[in-house]
Amino acid sequence: MRKDLDAFATYLHLERGLSPTTIASYREDVALFERFLSRHGISAWRGVEPLHVRQFLQSLRTSRSPTTVARKLAAVKGLFRFLESQQMITDNPTAYIETPRLWQRLPQTLSLQEVERLLDAVPREGLGVRDLAILELLYGAGLRVSELVNLNLEHCNFDAGFLRCIGKGNKERIVPLGRRASAAIAAYLKRERPRLVKRRSDTTTLFVNQRGGRLTRQRVWQVLRAAARTGMVTKPIGPHTLRHSFATHLLERGADLRTVQELLGHANISTTQRYTHVDRGRLKAVHEKYHPRP
Repeated sequence: MRKDLDAFATYLHLERGLSPTTIASYREDVALFERFLSRHGISAWRGVEPLHVRQFLQSLRTSRSPTTVARKLAAVKGLFRFLESQQMITDNPTAYIETPRLWQRLPQTLSLQEVERLLDAVPREGLGVRDLAILELLYGAGLRVSELVNLNLEHCNFDAGFLRCIGKGNKERIVPLGRRASAAIAAYLKRERPRLVKRRSDTTTLFVNQRGGRLTRQRVWQVLRAAARTGMVTKPIGPHTLRHSFATHLLERGADLRTVQELLGHANISTTQRYTHVDRGRLKAVHEKYHPRP
């Protein structure tokens, strides 16, 4: 069974084109299911019944969130679709198990004033020059943190004001750079990056740590949290908060949904529609302004 899990991971990489992070999550989910089956004396995929899948899900619900349970079910469903396509099984035990509908939570966003406080809190010297470039780019281009840390110098065309990033599913997209983000990156490239890479001058990584190696996602989290504390931003915050804020602020100022979808790299526009939420005050103002009988 474990050999089949390796084959499934290879399929996700070669045929589905999923990112290493997504593949690792799928692999962890289906390995957990395989261990559950082993504890129940099931040593072959052909022996799995719908009841076993339901028992597995029930065991998860005692300690996992509904979102986590739904994700693990999606991984298990994907595994059995793969096994069925390879004719390793004849009946798919997950075929009639529905994925539960989940409440859609609105994305956490920052106000423009909170974004300004956050960015103003970053020092303008030393590593702060790099950190400001990171935060300006996360907010100014709406990048995922994984996209940001994987950027290389060749991905950036600063003269044209664009960068090329690789998103989920290895999909490439072109993202425009605003003036603030471009200026912050230019300052980092001129003042701080040469010092950081002096022992590794051949590296093409855009954002590097103090040893000249590629910056990690965890370090970006730390940079953001430190700036939030200094800027007295009290909301729960992470790199995706800046991406959410990027999308929300664009839509609030009149950007059309299709353009924002393209900028974010969403495969489905329904994902982008989460950002169309507005507060009650704005709803009331729009109603009073445009309704013929307010």
